Amino acid sequence: MWKAFGVESPIWGYTTSHTTRDLADPVIVSVNEFSEPRIEPEVMFGLGATPTPAMSDTALIDCVEWIALGYEIVQSIFPNWKFAAADTVAANGVHGTLLIGKRHAFVPRKTDWQTELTTFEVELCCNGKLVQRGGGSLVLGSPLKALRHLIDLLADDSNNPPLGAGEIISTGTLTLAMPVKPGECWTTRVLGIPLEEITIRFE
Repeated sequence: MWKAFGVESPIWGYTTSHTTRDLADPVIVSVNEFSEPRIEPEVMFGLGATPTPAMSDTALIDCVEWIALGYEIVQSIFPNWKFAAADTVAANGVHGTLLIGKRHAFVPRKTDWQTELTTFEVELCCNGKLVQRGGGSLVLGSPLKALRHLIDLLADDSNNPPLGAGEIISTGTLTLAMPVKPGECWTTRVLGIPLEEITIRFE
């Protein structure tokens, strides 16, 4: 995604209670709610405690209450997805909506999660056809490393507060973001980590 859009470092933005919801079965999303929508499979964390930049990896992992696989629907207010990196920031990371799959407790198998998040793979399919392959290593090496990166960024940010308990963090797309159209059914399958296959439909 960085190469495709001329970005040289991670860009983050806010979600809201209005744009975040849990996945139901099945989820139906209206394409008309968004401007040129695209779909991104992502790993999401729920924080049970407040992390700090100086924490060890073990202490940071203990702050994660749950993990889930989900989707972010992103959109572009700039025609044909033609924009500069600064435009992405101005458009709040091109966020549209966040859809969270089944939540799994993190700490009981934290060592396994830590290993799996660096090696697991995903397959993104549209109407049963494989469209993209990806995995956890494409997210700064691991979604946990992406979380660490955000914590460090916010520690040096005088305009935005640090992360706290109760917050949800979506760690970045596991594949290229793919355009979606009405009538399509998109499914993400995972290999090498015990997270459920997730499906959404567009109308």
